[in-house]
Amino acid sequence: MARSPRTGRSPFARFGIRALVVGLILIVAVGAAIATGVDAALTGQSFVSSFFPPVAVTDQGERIRDLYGIVFFIAVAIFFLVEGLIIWTVVRYKRRPGDDELPVQTHGNVIAETVWTVVPTIIVAFLFIISWQTLNVVDTVSATPETRIRAVAGQFQWSFDYLADDGKTVLYQQFLPTGEDGGMTVPTGRTIKLDLTSLDVIHAFYVPQFLFKRDVVPGRTNSFEFNVKDSDVGQTFRGQCAELCGAGHRIMLFEVHALTPADFDAWLQARIAEKAAAPTPAPSGEPAGSGQPAGSGQPAASGRPATGAGPTLMVSAMNVAFEQTALTAPADTPFKIEFDNKDASVPHNVAIHEGSSTGPELFKGEVFPGAAKKTYDVPALPAGTYAFVCTVHPNMTGTLTVN
Repeated sequence: MARSPRTGRSPFARFGIRALVVGLILIVAVGAAIATGVDAALTGQSFVSSFFPPVAVTDQGERIRDLYGIVFFIAVAIFFLVEGLIIWTVVRYKRRPGDDELPVQTHGNVIAETVWTVVPTIIVAFLFIISWQTLNVVDTVSATPETRIRAVAGQFQWSFDYLADDGKTVLYQQFLPTGEDGGMTVPTGRTIKLDLTSLDVIHAFYVPQFLFKRDVVPGRTNSFEFNVKDSDVGQTFRGQCAELCGAGHRIMLFEVHALTPADFDAWLQARIAEKAAAPTPAPSGEPAGSGQPAGSGQPAASGRPATGAGPTLMVSAMNVAFEQTALTAPADTPFKIEFDNKDASVPHNVAIHEGSSTGPELFKGEVFPGAAKKTYDVPALPAGTYAFVCTVHPNMTGTLTVN
Protein backbone atom coordinates (compact mmCIF):
# COMPACT_ATOMS: atom_id res chain seq x y z
CA MET A 1 0.00 0.00 0.00
CA ALA A 2 1.50 3.27 -1.08
CA ARG A 3 2.10 5.86 1.61
CA SER A 4 0.34 9.18 1.30
CA PRO A 5 2.75 12.09 0.81
CA ARG A 6 3.57 14.07 3.96
CA THR A 7 2.43 17.62 4.17
CA GLY A 8 4.09 20.56 5.86
CA ARG A 9 6.73 23.18 5.29
CA SER A 10 9.44 22.68 2.69
CA PRO A 11 13.06 22.02 3.79
CA PHE A 12 14.03 25.54 2.73
CA ALA A 13 11.27 27.03 4.88
CA ARG A 14 12.37 25.00 7.88
CA PHE A 15 15.97 26.05 7.28
CA GLY A 16 14.89 29.70 7.12
CA ILE A 17 13.02 29.44 10.42
CA ARG A 18 16.06 27.90 12.12
CA ALA A 19 18.31 30.63 10.75
CA LEU A 20 15.88 33.25 12.05
CA VAL A 21 15.90 31.67 15.53
CA VAL A 22 19.72 31.58 15.59
CA GLY A 23 19.82 35.22 14.49
CA LEU A 24 17.44 36.26 17.28
CA ILE A 25 19.56 34.40 19.84
CA LEU A 26 22.69 36.20 18.62
CA ILE A 27 20.93 39.58 18.81
CA VAL A 28 19.80 38.89 22.38
CA ALA A 29 23.31 37.75 23.35
CA VAL A 30 24.89 40.91 21.91
CA GLY A 31 22.28 43.08 23.66
CA ALA A 32 22.95 41.33 27.00
CA ALA A 33 26.69 41.82 26.55
CA ILE A 34 26.26 45.54 25.90
CA ALA A 35 23.89 45.88 28.86
CA THR A 36 26.44 44.26 31.19
CA GLY A 37 29.22 46.55 30.04
CA VAL A 38 31.08 44.14 27.75
CA ASP A 39 32.81 45.94 24.88
CA ALA A 40 31.52 43.90 21.96
CA ALA A 41 33.89 45.53 19.46
CA LEU A 42 36.94 44.90 21.63
CA THR A 43 35.84 41.35 22.37
CA GLY A 44 35.31 40.70 18.68
CA GLN A 45 38.69 42.17 17.83
CA SER A 46 40.36 39.99 20.47
CA PHE A 47 38.58 36.94 19.09
CA VAL A 48 39.78 37.64 15.55
CA SER A 49 43.32 38.41 16.77
CA SER A 50 43.47 35.05 18.53
CA PHE A 51 43.68 33.39 15.10
CA PHE A 52 46.92 35.23 14.31
CA PRO A 53 50.42 35.23 15.85
CA PRO A 54 51.61 38.26 17.88
CA VAL A 55 52.50 41.46 16.05
CA ALA A 56 56.09 41.04 14.90
CA VAL A 57 58.76 43.38 16.30
CA THR A 58 61.48 42.35 13.85
CA ASP A 59 61.73 42.71 10.06
CA GLN A 60 62.15 38.94 9.73
CA GLY A 61 59.15 38.29 11.99
CA GLU A 62 57.06 40.59 9.83
CA ARG A 63 57.86 38.47 6.76
CA ILE A 64 56.84 35.35 8.70
CA ARG A 65 53.57 36.97 9.77
CA ASP A 66 52.82 37.99 6.17
CA LEU A 67 53.38 34.39 5.07
CA TYR A 68 51.10 33.16 7.85
CA GLY A 69 48.40 35.62 6.75
CA ILE A 70 48.48 34.35 3.15
CA VAL A 71 48.30 30.70 4.21
CA PHE A 72 45.53 31.47 6.72
CA PHE A 73 43.30 33.25 4.23
CA ILE A 74 43.77 30.50 1.62
CA ALA A 75 42.80 27.94 4.29
CA VAL A 76 39.76 30.00 5.32
CA ALA A 77 38.61 30.32 1.69
CA ILE A 78 38.93 26.57 1.14
CA PHE A 79 37.14 25.85 4.42
CA PHE A 80 34.12 28.00 3.60
CA LEU A 81 34.01 26.73 0.02
CA VAL A 82 34.02 23.07 1.11
CA GLU A 83 31.61 23.59 4.01
CA GLY A 84 29.32 25.67 1.81
CA LEU A 85 29.22 22.94 -0.83
CA ILE A 86 28.49 20.34 1.85
CA ILE A 87 25.57 22.36 3.24
CA TRP A 88 24.26 23.11 -0.25
CA THR A 89 24.46 19.41 -1.15
CA VAL A 90 22.65 18.36 2.03
CA VAL A 91 19.83 20.83 1.43
CA ARG A 92 19.64 20.41 -2.34
CA TYR A 93 19.65 16.64 -2.42
CA LYS A 94 17.81 15.88 0.80
CA ARG A 95 15.35 13.06 0.38
CA ARG A 96 11.82 14.38 0.07
CA PRO A 97 8.36 12.79 0.23
CA GLY A 98 7.76 10.77 -2.91
CA ASP A 99 11.47 10.15 -3.59
CA ASP A 100 11.23 6.38 -3.75
CA GLU A 101 13.97 5.81 -6.32
CA LEU A 102 17.66 6.57 -6.40
CA PRO A 103 18.60 9.64 -8.45
CA VAL A 104 20.62 9.29 -11.63
CA GLN A 105 24.12 8.12 -10.72
CA THR A 106 27.11 9.89 -12.22
CA HIS A 107 30.27 7.84 -12.75
CA GLY A 108 33.25 10.05 -13.48
CA ASN A 109 33.33 13.73 -14.44
CA VAL A 110 36.32 14.99 -16.39
CA ILE A 111 35.76 18.63 -15.47
CA ALA A 112 35.41 17.93 -11.73
CA GLU A 113 38.44 15.64 -11.65
CA THR A 114 40.51 18.20 -13.55
CA VAL A 115 39.49 21.00 -11.19
CA TRP A 116 40.26 19.12 -7.97
CA THR A 117 43.63 18.05 -9.37
CA VAL A 118 44.83 21.25 -10.98
CA VAL A 119 43.60 23.75 -8.35
CA PRO A 120 45.33 22.05 -5.35
CA THR A 121 48.51 21.68 -7.44
CA ILE A 122 48.51 25.41 -8.17
CA ILE A 123 47.88 26.26 -4.50
CA VAL A 124 50.69 23.97 -3.27
CA ALA A 125 53.12 25.35 -5.86
CA PHE A 126 52.24 28.92 -4.88
CA LEU A 127 52.71 28.17 -1.18
CA PHE A 128 56.05 26.48 -1.91
CA ILE A 129 57.34 29.53 -3.79
CA ILE A 130 56.34 32.13 -1.19
CA SER A 131 57.56 29.91 1.68
CA TRP A 132 60.92 29.45 -0.05
CA GLN A 133 61.25 33.20 -0.56
CA THR A 134 60.41 33.92 3.10
CA LEU A 135 62.81 31.23 4.32
CA ASN A 136 65.64 32.73 2.25
CA VAL A 137 65.04 36.15 3.80
CA VAL A 138 64.74 34.87 7.39
CA ASP A 139 67.81 32.61 7.17
CA THR A 140 70.07 35.19 5.54
CA VAL A 141 73.23 35.82 7.58
CA SER A 142 75.48 38.66 6.42
CA ALA A 143 79.26 38.57 6.59
CA THR A 144 79.49 41.87 8.50
CA PRO A 145 76.61 42.23 10.99
CA GLU A 146 76.49 45.46 12.96
CA THR A 147 76.12 43.76 16.36
CA ARG A 148 77.25 40.29 17.44
CA ILE A 149 75.80 38.49 20.47
CA ARG A 150 76.12 34.91 21.66
CA ALA A 151 73.34 33.28 23.68
CA VAL A 152 74.59 30.47 25.90
CA ALA A 153 72.00 27.97 27.16
CA GLY A 154 72.58 25.67 30.13
CA GLN A 155 70.47 23.83 32.64
CA PHE A 156 68.67 25.96 33.59
CA GLN A 157 69.59 29.53 32.64
CA TRP A 158 70.56 31.80 29.76
CA SER A 159 73.61 34.05 29.57
CA PHE A 160 74.61 36.47 26.82
CA ASP A 161 78.08 37.32 25.48
CA TYR A 162 78.57 40.58 23.59
CA LEU A 163 81.23 39.96 20.97
CA ALA A 164 83.71 42.13 19.09
CA ASP A 165 83.69 42.41 15.31
CA ASP A 166 85.80 39.25 14.99
CA GLY A 167 82.91 37.24 16.47
CA LYS A 168 85.18 35.62 19.08
CA THR A 169 86.43 38.24 21.55
CA VAL A 170 83.99 38.65 24.45
CA LEU A 171 83.52 42.31 25.37
CA TYR A 172 80.96 41.74 28.11
CA GLN A 173 79.10 38.80 29.63
CA GLN A 174 75.55 39.14 30.96
CA PHE A 175 74.73 36.36 33.40
CA LEU A 176 71.31 37.61 34.53
CA PRO A 177 68.58 36.48 32.10
CA THR A 178 65.83 38.82 33.35
CA GLY A 179 65.28 42.16 35.08
CA GLU A 180 66.30 45.73 34.34
CA ASP A 181 69.96 44.83 34.89
CA GLY A 182 69.69 41.49 33.08
CA GLY A 183 68.50 39.95 29.85
CA MET A 184 69.71 40.54 26.33
CA THR A 185 69.96 44.21 25.36
CA VAL A 186 69.84 45.01 21.63
CA PRO A 187 69.84 48.14 19.46
CA THR A 188 66.88 48.87 17.19
CA GLY A 189 67.38 49.38 13.48
CA ARG A 190 70.65 47.41 13.37
CA THR A 191 71.44 43.98 11.99
CA ILE A 192 72.09 41.70 14.97
CA LYS A 193 73.70 38.30 14.53
CA LEU A 194 72.89 35.90 17.34
CA ASP A 195 74.97 32.75 17.82
CA LEU A 196 73.39 29.96 19.87
CA THR A 197 75.43 27.46 21.90
CA SER A 198 74.54 24.90 24.56
CA LEU A 199 76.58 23.73 27.53
CA ASP A 200 74.71 20.45 28.03
CA VAL A 201 71.49 19.30 26.32
CA ILE A 202 69.29 20.54 23.47
CA HIS A 203 67.51 23.82 24.23
CA ALA A 204 65.58 26.22 21.98
CA PHE A 205 65.69 30.02 21.68
CA TYR A 206 62.17 31.41 21.33
CA VAL A 207 60.78 34.94 21.55
CA PRO A 208 57.05 34.95 20.65
CA GLN A 209 57.16 38.49 19.23
CA PHE A 210 60.07 37.50 16.97
CA LEU A 211 57.80 34.76 15.49
CA PHE A 212 60.90 32.61 15.39
CA LYS A 213 62.36 29.58 17.19
CA ARG A 214 65.72 27.93 16.70
CA ASP A 215 67.25 24.92 18.45
CA VAL A 216 70.37 25.28 20.58
CA VAL A 217 72.37 22.09 20.08
CA PRO A 218 75.43 21.07 22.14
CA GLY A 219 78.62 20.90 20.08
CA ARG A 220 77.15 23.04 17.32
CA THR A 221 76.67 26.79 16.81
CA ASN A 222 73.40 27.82 15.19
CA SER A 223 73.13 31.43 14.03
CA PHE A 224 70.47 33.78 12.74
CA GLU A 225 70.01 37.51 12.24
CA PHE A 226 67.24 39.89 13.20
CA ASN A 227 66.47 43.60 13.10
CA VAL A 228 64.25 45.05 15.82
CA LYS A 229 62.11 47.82 14.34
CA ASP A 230 62.76 51.41 15.45
CA SER A 231 59.09 51.77 16.42
CA ASP A 232 59.61 49.22 19.22
CA VAL A 233 62.41 51.07 21.01
CA GLY A 234 62.08 50.96 24.78
CA GLN A 235 60.08 47.71 24.72
CA THR A 236 60.89 44.52 26.63
CA PHE A 237 60.09 41.16 25.06
CA ARG A 238 59.81 37.88 26.96
CA GLY A 239 61.65 34.80 25.75
CA GLN A 240 62.00 31.22 26.87
CA CYS A 241 63.49 27.83 26.17
CA ALA A 242 61.00 26.04 23.94
CA GLU A 243 62.58 22.57 24.16
CA LEU A 244 61.94 20.33 27.17
CA CYS A 245 65.41 20.23 28.71
CA GLY A 246 64.93 18.81 32.21
CA ALA A 247 63.26 19.41 35.55
CA GLY A 248 64.08 23.13 35.54
CA HIS A 249 62.84 23.82 32.02
CA ARG A 250 60.06 26.12 33.26
CA ILE A 251 62.53 28.60 34.79
CA MET A 252 64.58 29.03 31.58
CA LEU A 253 63.16 32.46 30.83
CA PHE A 254 64.89 35.58 29.55
CA GLU A 255 64.10 39.12 28.43
CA VAL A 256 65.11 41.20 25.42
CA HIS A 257 65.44 44.96 25.96
CA ALA A 258 65.35 47.24 22.89
CA LEU A 259 67.33 50.49 23.04
CA THR A 260 68.18 53.17 20.49
CA PRO A 261 71.58 52.60 18.83
CA ALA A 262 73.11 55.53 20.78
CA ASP A 263 71.74 54.27 24.11
CA PHE A 264 72.91 50.75 23.34
CA ASP A 265 76.44 51.91 22.56
CA ALA A 266 76.55 53.92 25.80
CA TRP A 267 75.15 50.97 27.75
CA LEU A 268 77.69 48.52 26.32
CA GLN A 269 80.64 50.85 26.95
CA ALA A 270 79.51 51.30 30.55
CA ARG A 271 79.30 47.52 31.03
CA ILE A 272 82.75 47.03 29.49
CA ALA A 273 84.16 49.69 31.85
CA GLU A 274 82.56 47.95 34.83
CA LYS A 275 84.06 44.65 33.73
CA ALA A 276 87.53 46.19 33.46
CA ALA A 277 87.23 47.68 36.95
CA ALA A 278 85.87 44.52 38.63
CA PRO A 279 88.30 42.03 40.19
CA THR A 280 88.51 38.57 38.66
CA PRO A 281 87.18 35.69 40.81
CA ALA A 282 89.78 33.18 41.89
CA PRO A 283 89.60 29.68 40.40
CA SER A 284 88.05 27.09 42.70
CA GLY A 285 90.60 25.69 45.09
CA GLU A 286 92.63 28.92 45.36
CA PRO A 287 92.28 31.59 48.08
CA ALA A 288 89.46 33.92 47.16
CA GLY A 289 90.55 37.45 46.27
CA SER A 290 94.26 36.64 46.35
CA GLY A 291 96.32 39.45 44.90
CA GLN A 292 93.37 41.90 44.88
CA PRO A 293 93.37 45.40 46.36
CA ALA A 294 92.03 46.14 49.83
CA GLY A 295 88.30 46.56 50.36
CA SER A 296 86.46 49.84 50.55
CA GLY A 297 83.88 48.73 53.12
CA GLN A 298 80.94 49.51 50.81
CA PRO A 299 77.94 47.13 50.84
CA ALA A 300 78.57 45.76 47.37
CA ALA A 301 79.84 42.58 45.74
CA SER A 302 83.55 42.12 46.22
CA GLY A 303 86.34 39.76 45.29
CA ARG A 304 88.65 41.21 47.95
CA PRO A 305 90.13 39.22 50.81
CA ALA A 306 88.14 39.26 54.02
CA THR A 307 89.24 42.00 56.43
CA GLY A 308 87.92 43.27 59.75
CA ALA A 309 86.53 41.58 62.83
CA GLY A 310 83.42 40.02 61.28
CA PRO A 311 83.14 36.26 60.71
CA THR A 312 83.40 34.56 57.33
CA LEU A 313 80.50 32.32 56.27
CA MET A 314 81.20 29.48 53.86
CA VAL A 315 78.67 28.93 51.05
CA SER A 316 79.02 26.64 48.03
CA ALA A 317 76.84 25.80 45.03
CA MET A 318 76.70 22.46 43.22
CA ASN A 319 74.19 21.06 40.72
CA VAL A 320 72.23 24.34 40.73
CA ALA A 321 71.64 24.25 44.49
CA PHE A 322 73.26 25.69 47.61
CA GLU A 323 75.02 22.99 49.61
CA GLN A 324 74.37 25.02 52.78
CA THR A 325 70.77 26.06 53.35
CA ALA A 326 71.11 27.57 56.85
CA LEU A 327 73.61 30.24 57.93
CA THR A 328 74.06 32.29 61.13
CA ALA A 329 75.69 35.72 61.49
CA PRO A 330 76.03 38.24 64.34
CA ALA A 331 73.70 41.24 64.43
CA ASP A 332 74.96 44.77 63.69
CA THR A 333 78.36 43.44 62.56
CA PRO A 334 79.75 43.35 59.00
CA PHE A 335 80.69 39.86 57.85
CA LYS A 336 82.05 37.98 54.85
CA ILE A 337 80.57 35.30 52.61
CA GLU A 338 83.12 33.11 50.87
CA PHE A 339 81.20 31.70 47.96
CA ASP A 340 82.48 28.64 46.08
CA ASN A 341 80.70 28.13 42.75
CA LYS A 342 81.42 24.49 41.88
CA ASP A 343 79.15 24.38 38.79
CA ALA A 344 81.48 24.63 35.80
CA SER A 345 80.44 27.39 33.35
CA VAL A 346 77.19 28.00 35.28
CA PRO A 347 76.78 31.51 36.75
CA HIS A 348 75.70 31.90 40.39
CA ASN A 349 75.89 34.49 43.16
CA VAL A 350 74.61 35.10 46.69
CA ALA A 351 72.03 37.82 47.33
CA ILE A 352 70.38 38.57 50.68
CA HIS A 353 66.67 39.41 50.86
CA GLU A 354 64.67 40.67 53.79
CA GLY A 355 62.26 38.12 55.23
CA SER A 356 61.87 35.73 52.30
CA SER A 357 63.35 35.12 48.86
CA THR A 358 60.74 37.49 47.38
CA GLY A 359 61.36 40.26 49.92
CA PRO A 360 63.38 43.45 49.33
CA GLU A 361 66.97 42.84 48.23
CA LEU A 362 69.46 44.12 50.83
CA PHE A 363 72.68 42.81 49.34
CA LYS A 364 73.65 41.42 45.96
CA GLY A 365 76.93 39.63 45.35
CA GLU A 366 78.51 39.69 41.93
CA VAL A 367 77.39 36.95 39.53
CA PHE A 368 80.22 34.81 38.14
CA PRO A 369 80.52 31.41 36.41
CA GLY A 370 82.13 28.39 38.01
CA ALA A 371 84.27 26.75 38.87
CA ALA A 372 85.58 29.73 40.88
CA LYS A 373 85.43 31.41 44.28
CA LYS A 374 84.64 34.92 45.40
CA THR A 375 84.44 36.61 48.80
CA TYR A 376 81.66 39.11 49.40
CA ASP A 377 81.75 41.95 51.97
CA VAL A 378 78.29 42.09 53.55
CA PRO A 379 77.25 45.17 55.56
CA ALA A 380 75.91 44.90 59.09
CA LEU A 381 72.35 43.62 59.37
CA PRO A 382 69.92 43.98 62.30
CA ALA A 383 68.73 40.88 64.10
CA GLY A 384 66.14 38.92 62.20
CA THR A 385 65.57 36.19 59.62
CA TYR A 386 66.70 36.68 56.02
CA ALA A 387 66.84 34.61 52.85
CA PHE A 388 69.92 34.16 50.69
CA VAL A 389 69.19 33.55 47.03
CA CYS A 390 70.96 33.06 43.71
CA THR A 391 69.83 35.94 41.49
CA VAL A 392 70.24 33.84 38.34
CA HIS A 393 68.42 30.80 39.77
CA PRO A 394 65.68 31.97 42.18
CA ASN A 395 64.95 28.35 43.10
CA MET A 396 68.34 28.30 44.91
CA THR A 397 67.51 29.58 48.40
CA GLY A 398 68.61 29.30 52.01
CA THR A 399 67.94 30.93 55.39
CA LEU A 400 70.26 33.43 57.10
CA THR A 401 69.60 33.97 60.81
CA VAL A 402 71.10 37.14 62.28
CA ASN A 403 71.14 37.30 66.10
